[in-house]
Amino acid sequence: MVCLLLNVVMDLIKNERVAAIIGPETSEEAQFAVDLGKRAQVPIISYSVTNPFISPSQNPYFVRATQDDSSQVHPLTDFIQAFGWRQVVPVYVDDELSGGIVPFLADALQQIRTNIPYRSVIPSSASRYQIMMELYKLKSLSCRVFIVHMPPLLGSQLFLKARELGMMSQDYVWIITNSMGNVLRNLSPRVIQVMQGVVGVESYVPKTMELHNFSVRWKLRFQQENPTLFDATLNVYGLYAYDATVALARAIEQVETTDFTFQRADNAANLSTDFATVGVSRAGPKLLKTLSSLRFKGLSGNVSFSDGDLQASVFRVINIWGGRKHQVGNWTSSRGLNKQFNNPESIRWPGDPKTIPRGWVSSPNGKTLKIGVPIKSIFQQFNNVTRDATTNKTEVTGFCIDVFDAVMKKLPYSVHYEYIPYSETRGKPTKSYDKLVSQVNKKTFDAVVGDITIRATRAKSVDFTLPFTESGVVMIAPFKDNKKIRAWLFVKPLTWDLWVTTFCFFIFIGFVVWVLEHRINEDFRGPPGHQVGTSLYYSFSTMVFSHSFSVFSNLTRFVVIVWVFVLLLLTQSYTANLTALLTVQQLQPTITDVNELIKNGHNVAYQAASFVRDLLLQLNFSETRLKSYNSTKQLHELLSKGTADGGVSAAFDEIPYLKLFMGAHCSKYTMVPPIYETDGFGFAFPKGSPLVSDVSLGVLTVKEGKEMTELKNKWLHTNNCPDSKPTLTSSSSLGLDSFWGLFTIAGAAALFALVISLAGFLMEHKSIWSNSNVSIWTRIMTLFRMYDQKNLSSYTIKKSQPATAANTEYLQSPSSYWDNSGEGFEKYIELQTPTPPSGKIDHTCSEPANQEGVVSEHTSSEMESGS
Repeated sequence: MVCLLLNVVMDLIKNERVAAIIGPETSEEAQFAVDLGKRAQVPIISYSVTNPFISPSQNPYFVRATQDDSSQVHPLTDFIQAFGWRQVVPVYVDDELSGGIVPFLADALQQIRTNIPYRSVIPSSASRYQIMMELYKLKSLSCRVFIVHMPPLLGSQLFLKARELGMMSQDYVWIITNSMGNVLRNLSPRVIQVMQGVVGVESYVPKTMELHNFSVRWKLRFQQENPTLFDATLNVYGLYAYDATVALARAIEQVETTDFTFQRADNAANLSTDFATVGVSRAGPKLLKTLSSLRFKGLSGNVSFSDGDLQASVFRVINIWGGRKHQVGNWTSSRGLNKQFNNPESIRWPGDPKTIPRGWVSSPNGKTLKIGVPIKSIFQQFNNVTRDATTNKTEVTGFCIDVFDAVMKKLPYSVHYEYIPYSETRGKPTKSYDKLVSQVNKKTFDAVVGDITIRATRAKSVDFTLPFTESGVVMIAPFKDNKKIRAWLFVKPLTWDLWVTTFCFFIFIGFVVWVLEHRINEDFRGPPGHQVGTSLYYSFSTMVFSHSFSVFSNLTRFVVIVWVFVLLLLTQSYTANLTALLTVQQLQPTITDVNELIKNGHNVAYQAASFVRDLLLQLNFSETRLKSYNSTKQLHELLSKGTADGGVSAAFDEIPYLKLFMGAHCSKYTMVPPIYETDGFGFAFPKGSPLVSDVSLGVLTVKEGKEMTELKNKWLHTNNCPDSKPTLTSSSSLGLDSFWGLFTIAGAAALFALVISLAGFLMEHKSIWSNSNVSIWTRIMTLFRMYDQKNLSSYTIKKSQPATAANTEYLQSPSSYWDNSGEGFEKYIELQTPTPPSGKIDHTCSEPANQEGVVSEHTSSEMESGS
């Protein structure tokens, strides 16, 4: 056939000197015709070659007047995505050219996260027996969504056999491409009746008056030429052929040349004799260019050969039922699928016209799923395998089992399953969970349920559901026997810088109070030692709020109120932190750092058959320091002995296990960080299993409801022990950084009071410090002596000591005698000098002296007499 076609094409080009050729119907024929057209520069126009591997981009003189197979990939994948099917099996012909759609389909399915678990390839010349054997393979798969891409004749045989094998029933989804969808009218009524519930796509052809009139004329002429054939119809490929002919006719009319002759090829010497004599069309390049630029409305719709391909923008979604096809939706390149098919009643499916198929079955042959479970000797609350000696039946119970049962009940369909215990040695506990999980990949089990931790190494061979427990590996260590609290623990609540700052502020506040009170308050007067002691006592007594002295100055009261507020916050913080430290000292674990265990060579324990052993080796623990345990009693004994007595200093395990252990020993052990993250317990299924997504959704539903709480209370009850979280209890000392704002406020308030007090004093004795007749030092010393004396004008002094200025031993304020001269100061000294006890007047003070001598004697006498 191919050789005959090659001769025909050679004859048309060589002898007939044609300007273009319309007609290769199959992909195999088109390959040879396109190659000859490329050599002779003669456009080859095909209305039926749909294989995307024969591309105008690689064969410039090939013009496709039909839609290539890859153009329907997006309508197919959008349809699959709309119903949420996660697995699809393509069924196509064992032909490199006919299977050209598969790579494009696989890429598009991958983008919507839909897997292809199997590719069904049927030979183009397959017998009925071969088709039946391939259908048996499809029937053994859990996937029930099939995309059929094959010629109508072979596709008809496929569906007839599928009906015989019961594969046109409920749960099955059959999707056909336009290779069959475009020619459904040409199929026998028997095949159409068998294809009830099949969906697919077909090329969209708009209904126009021109199409109607042409169809009537064509049918009349066809009936005249073929009187024995009745009810003939024109399919879309006939319309493509008509439009291709019209396009070529328009291109020849529009081409800007009349020279349709051939010239000798430039490389004729390198070609065979037949090809050398063919030559090259002079009008071919211009004709090809004109064809590519054509835009017109044909019978099949808008015709445009952009880049040599007929542009496809619309497909129809069809459904076969009632012995004919029905349109259930449209797909456009700009908007995708319309939404009318979302109504369940708009599509009739095989077997059950009202129920949307899931697209998969849990057990293809209707068998019960085999669920593998581990056998445990420790923490049997999670899963426990027991055997009844009388009935010899195995019973599987536990938290993980109940969670799985609750999840399976949440599924919108029923799944039959049975639990099968797994052990490397019959009747013994499971030694390796990794080997148990690998049995799923080996198809020994359909799933594995139990306390199976989700690990990256395990996820390489199976798919895990979402976890149903909390995650993490953590260390557990005994509490210290630390009933004797350290003698100096009381200083630890505050840092040394805060202690020093507080002490300095006590002294500073005492000084400020003395400055503000000693001139008006008798409690703050007397000998210097008495004044210092009184001021410090008053300041430090505020710490316990036992300051009994009264203060009279409003400025002092202001300072004291601010300082007492600071002390209130400081003492409360100190008390709280000291309480926490006392508690911490009683609940400190013996081990607080993993590196401490490694450095000091301590023994550590891990649960037998657990991946924790590999984790400890990764943390650089010596293998000789690792001890496994098979029961909680053994773990308790190892921790009680310690490394020195052949036990362990700490144990590592997953949080759910350790919570159970601590439930029985909550006053003896504590969890110590850090937490080594894991993904918790999950259920393992085969790679690509459609059950994974539904079971994961069920896990979320159970976790969000009250069922999970009830199951935890049932199986993981911890005897009302406090929940021990993996955090290392600690309490750090409070530092100055936490209180510098308060000290700033107290200091500012004290300085403010000092400034106000000193400013008032200086204003009262302005005449002294503004006198320029005496030296600065004299004025300063005079002001100091004046400030150290009682303020006789104060109300508090008058009330406590009502004596007049004449009979007091203390000097009055000199402001009434100060007249800005040395004589005035002498007068002040003479009048205010007390009378000696003998009644005689001491004339030494009335002897003539210079001004400086008078000031010196006064200063000396004042310093000797004191305050």
